[in-house]
Amino acid sequence: MNKTKRKIFEASMKLFAEKGYDATSVEEITATVGVAKGTLYYHFSSKEEIFNFLIDEGVKLLLNNIEIKTKKLDNSIDKLRAVIILQIRVLKKYESLIKIFLSQIWGDDPRSIRCKETVLNYIGEIEKIVKEGIEKKEIKDGDTNAIAAEIFALTCATMIVKLTRKEELDVKNLSKEFENILEGLKY
Repeated sequence: MNKTKRKIFEASMKLFAEKGYDATSVEEITATVGVAKGTLYYHFSSKEEIFNFLIDEGVKLLLNNIEIKTKKLDNSIDKLRAVIILQIRVLKKYESLIKIFLSQIWGDDPRSIRCKETVLNYIGEIEKIVKEGIEKKEIKDGDTNAIAAEIFALTCATMIVKLTRKEELDVKNLSKEFENILEGLKY
């Protein structure tokens, strides 16, 4: 991604998170970035395309990191531990992106549906690890989708509470808190 496209990406992410997608105009994005509308339209054909790019890039970043970290691990519990730590790190670093997801996920409009599908696809990746763990007798038998959703939801809920209380997300301490959950999954 070139420098200008990155600036548009970051400004849009911040504005969408602060004001919401509908309340953010292309003019605000261009003013924040300091580029002409033509420059923005050179990189993105519409505000909707910017939104879709944010969602795609955010999930791609998380999935790529998870793939890299879990590929080196044999045990499913260790893989889930890596997923939790990465989720917390991504939540901390890209707080605005998570706010966008959470604000847009409700409803039946195309953006909401896209966010729901993206979250469900991501949870599906966690579910693959859970299924593998059950098959290898590393994780207790259970509803793989529910377990995967719980892992995702717990990290998101923790972030919401920390942000609401204006507390710092401490990756190390939070990952220790999730150890009890991982212990409960062990076969």
